Amino acid sequence: MPTFTTIIGLIIIALVLLDAFETVVLPRRVSRNFRLTAWFFRRVWKPWVALARIIPSPARRETFLGYFGPLFSILLLVAWAISLIFGFTLLQYGTGQHVRLGNEQLTFGMLLYHSGETFFTLGYGDIVPTTGTARLLAVSEAGMGFAFLGVVIGYLPVIYSSFNDRELEISLLDSRAGSPPSAAEFVSRLGCCPDPSVLDGIFRDWERWSANLLSNQISYPVVSYFRSQHSNQSWLGALAVMLDVTSLAISGIEGVHVDQAKLTFAMARHAAVDLAQVINAKYNPHASDRLPAEERERMSKALAAAGVGLRQDAASLEKFAHLRSMYEPYLEAMSRNLQISLPPWIHQEKHKDNWQGGPWDRAIQAKGLGEKVHVTDQHF
Repeated sequence: MPTFTTIIGLIIIALVLLDAFETVVLPRRVSRNFRLTAWFFRRVWKPWVALARIIPSPARRETFLGYFGPLFSILLLVAWAISLIFGFTLLQYGTGQHVRLGNEQLTFGMLLYHSGETFFTLGYGDIVPTTGTARLLAVSEAGMGFAFLGVVIGYLPVIYSSFNDRELEISLLDSRAGSPPSAAEFVSRLGCCPDPSVLDGIFRDWERWSANLLSNQISYPVVSYFRSQHSNQSWLGALAVMLDVTSLAISGIEGVHVDQAKLTFAMARHAAVDLAQVINAKYNPHASDRLPAEERERMSKALAAAGVGLRQDAASLEKFAHLRSMYEPYLEAMSRNLQISLPPWIHQEKHKDNWQGGPWDRAIQAKGLGEKVHVTDQHF
C-alpha cells in the first residue's frame, strides 16, 4: 500500500508539472491526444454551454459565456495547486509516517493539512518532518509553492496581453465593416477606394493580425474562449470577414490588386485550420451554405450600387467557390464549438456601427440638439 500511494503521488505530480509546462512555458501546440488542460476546458465547456442555452436573453447569454474564459483560467490554477498538494500528501503518506504532531496519531487528513501549509509556505511547525526523505519532500513542495506563485503572477498578465492584442484590430474593424462586420459592408466602404495602397495596407495589417492570432491562441488556447468586449464582435467573426473579403478580392472584385489579398488569405486560412484543431472542432458535412445563390445575387447588386463590380464569369465563380471551400468548414465547426455566430456575407437590413450609438443619444436629441450632434448613417 505505501508503495502504491507513492507511485500514484509521483504520477499526479509529474502530470501536473508536465501540463503546467506545456500550458504556460511551451510556445507551441501539443498534438498529444490527452492533455489535462485541454481535457479540463472541454469537459467544463459543455455543461457551461448547456446552462447558457437556458438563458432566454441573447445579451445575457453572451455575458454568461464571456465569464467562462477568465473564470476557468483561475480555476485551472486552483486545480493545479490542489493536485500538487494531494500528490505530495500521497508521497508523505507512502514513504511512511515521517512527521510528528506531539503524541497525537497521524492521519491522512493531517498529512493533507501539512502538505497544504508546506505548499503555501505557512510553516506553523505543528507537524515536523523527522526523516531525510520527509524533509526533502517538504523542501521540494515549499519550493514548488514559490514556483506556483510565480506562475500565477506571470500567466494571467500574458493571457490578458494576448487578449488585448487580439481585440485592438477587431475594434478597428467596426468603422470599416460595420457592427457586426460583414464582407459586403467592408467591400462597399473600401473596395472602390481610388488609392489601392489603402486597401493593401488594411490587408497587410490583417495578415499580421491573423499571424498574431494563430501564435497567441496556439500558445495559450484558453484565449479562444475569451469573448470580445461587444456582443456583436468576436475574433472568429473578424477572421471570417477577412477570409470572405480576401476570397472576393482574389476571385473577382474589379480594379483591386490581389497580391496582398492572397497573402492575407493564406495567413488567415492557416489560422482557421490550426485553431480549429486547437479547440477540437469537428467537421460537419451537413453545414448550411453561408452564401446561397440568391444571397450572392443580392450582394452583387448591393456592391454594384456602391460602385464595386464583381466578375460573374464561370471561371471567377468557380474560383470563388473553391476559395470558400478551403475555410468555411473550419469556421462553421469553430462557430458550433464555441457558440459564436458567424457574420453573414451581407446583412438583411442596415445596422448602426457601434461608434454611432451611445447611451445619451436620445436624451440629446430630446433637447433639440440632435441635428447638431447626430451622426448620420452615411459612411465617410
